[in-house]
Amino acid sequence: MDKIKSLVEAKKFQNFIIILIILNGISMGLETSKSVMESFGSIIHAFDIFVISVFTIEVTLRIIAHRISFFKDPWSLFDFFVVAISLVPTSSGFEILRVLRVLRLFRLVTAVPQMKKIVSALISVIPGMLSVIALMTLFFYIFAIMATQLFGEKFPQWFGTLGESFYTLFQVMTLESWSMGIVRPVMEVYPYAWVFFVPFIFVVTFVMINLVVAIIVDAMAILNKSEEAHIIDEVHSQENNINNEIIKLREEIVELKNLIKSSVKN
Repeated sequence: MDKIKSLVEAKKFQNFIIILIILNGISMGLETSKSVMESFGSIIHAFDIFVISVFTIEVTLRIIAHRISFFKDPWSLFDFFVVAISLVPTSSGFEILRVLRVLRLFRLVTAVPQMKKIVSALISVIPGMLSVIALMTLFFYIFAIMATQLFGEKFPQWFGTLGESFYTLFQVMTLESWSMGIVRPVMEVYPYAWVFFVPFIFVVTFVMINLVVAIIVDAMAILNKSEEAHIIDEVHSQENNINNEIIKLREEIVELKNLIKSSVKN
């Protein structure tokens, strides 16, 4: 059991899995080319079978090594889910699972610690981001109602319905062709339309989006601080262990000196 655990946690084994994931990503990209598949389709399919076989063996070894704790780790469950999808036959009724095989590349996130740290930070900010998203949705809803009522009659392709207004405002938020493509044509009919669009862009694009970025950056900073604190605690614990060993060693030296003195006297 210990040998299996040391094998799956070995740096060389993990690097081998990372390289295999990268190569598998390249092979999946090549599968989208008809000319490549006509020439090397059999080799690519054989490599895909080899990859899923290695992944299956790896996950099985991890289950054997960690037992029930494997299923308590979300990252391990994600790996298990991805490998399980790859093992389902892509026959009639399961064609969609062939497309889901590309999820296998997300295993790179679980294999690379830095990627895992970033994803962990993103997951940790979900509660904070939900409040920002709710506030942004409220802004969108209010402005979409106003846009539909103000511009829907003259520009039904952009603001004819509430849904179309939502989509148009989303385009404006991304700053993609917002001025020449949407706002200036609207201003030709409604000269004061800028009074509507400029505050919307200022609030949603510059304030809300930057607020989301600030939450993510803050989460990364907190994560780094917790890692630093964990490292410092480990260093302190090692120092305490070393100090205890030194104290024991001194006591043993004192006892040895006393034994030597008593033996000399005798």
